[in-house]
Amino acid sequence: MGIEALTGLLLVFIFIFFALGAPVGLALGGIAMAIGYFTWGDAVFNVIPTTIESTYFSFILLAIPLYIYMGQFFTKSGIGDAMFDASQMVIGRIKGSLAISVILVCSMIGAMVGIIGAGIMTSGSIALRPMLDRGYNERLALGVIMAGGALGILIPPSIPMIMFAAATHNSIGKMFMGAMMPALLTVTLLISYVVISCRIDPKKAPITQSDSDNQKRPFMEKISVARDGFLAMLLIVAVLGSIITGVATPTESGAIGVVGAIILSIIFKRFKVQMFLNVGLQTAMLVSVAMWIIFGASVFSNFHLLMGVQSMVSEFALNLNLPPIMIIMMFQFIMLLLGFIIDEFIIVLMCAPLFTPIAVSLGYDPIWFGVLMILNILIAVQTPPYGFALFYLKGVAPPGVGMATIYKSVLPFITINLIVLITCMIFPQIVLWLPNKIMG
Repeated sequence: MGIEALTGLLLVFIFIFFALGAPVGLALGGIAMAIGYFTWGDAVFNVIPTTIESTYFSFILLAIPLYIYMGQFFTKSGIGDAMFDASQMVIGRIKGSLAISVILVCSMIGAMVGIIGAGIMTSGSIALRPMLDRGYNERLALGVIMAGGALGILIPPSIPMIMFAAATHNSIGKMFMGAMMPALLTVTLLISYVVISCRIDPKKAPITQSDSDNQKRPFMEKISVARDGFLAMLLIVAVLGSIITGVATPTESGAIGVVGAIILSIIFKRFKVQMFLNVGLQTAMLVSVAMWIIFGASVFSNFHLLMGVQSMVSEFALNLNLPPIMIIMMFQFIMLLLGFIIDEFIIVLMCAPLFTPIAVSLGYDPIWFGVLMILNILIAVQTPPYGFALFYLKGVAPPGVGMATIYKSVLPFITINLIVLITCMIFPQIVLWLPNKIMG
């Protein structure tokens, strides 16, 4: 059987098993091994130990449990609430101030959590109810939750970026640096949209008595709120700064973040033994699920690469006689379609080792392509009707909110993300300037 027929067979079985609700990691790994057995015989099972060695013994992937633990500690200990209060106090009594705070703080919390699903769920649990209680437009409130929580995979430290770096043997520090300017551009455009839309229609974000009370706090209380928010932000800066300056590896910076989060919870007088145990248990569960998904997807990806799919895709792309940028756009379209049915982990693990070498052979920088991939995934998993993240947003929405409302709420924010993706594609230096300037 040729590589084309085998690839088609793999994809058909994946869609069938996903439709039946099979566990993602088991489905991907099991399908690859089953088809490989009938194609190669017993030799295919050699893929399993080599995948275990390359996946679970990767120093870069050791950072994943630490970042997840740090994110869980941020949310469970109330440090995220401290950031939210400080941001709201600083922004002040302006139209849409609460929504702006949500974008700023929830994007940071999402970054600490590091994955889209957990970022949206965490952001929604902290910020959705306060916006609705203050009379915010339902679509605006839901949209900024999605926009802020999902940005966690674009704002370092991002777990999909770590996976991309591990899968393609690129610098995680450069990936983090490359994503900073697109992330800043995205946040700026999101905030601009909120400000402009609230000026056009003030009913979307009414100023309430709570906003006034926020500004009339006693001076010492304002100092306390500002201190807590500043310390929380300082920890995030320390985690990123230790990587950027080369003081620590991504794994070591994750450890810095965990220790810092525990110290902050003690300073804020929010540390409880039961909370500490619950955070550890929740982290263990999330890491276990993530590791099974990574293993299954890596088995699938390695088998697919051994079949020769990279040569097939490369030859197909070159035989199209398209300009290189059109091939990059074709890859973006494929990943966009994948985002309708699978989450960000799987897209990175399936597409990064397949598409990145081809992009490099066309003369493109792998860091630029990696950031484009993350931007694309950010759009794909939010795109109606089947975007994966839409169902996370449904999970935190009030009971009466239907999927049609959720679809409408995210469309303006998806459009902004698409503008950023196209801009970074046209102007690669938006991605490459900072890593080249700082890291050479």
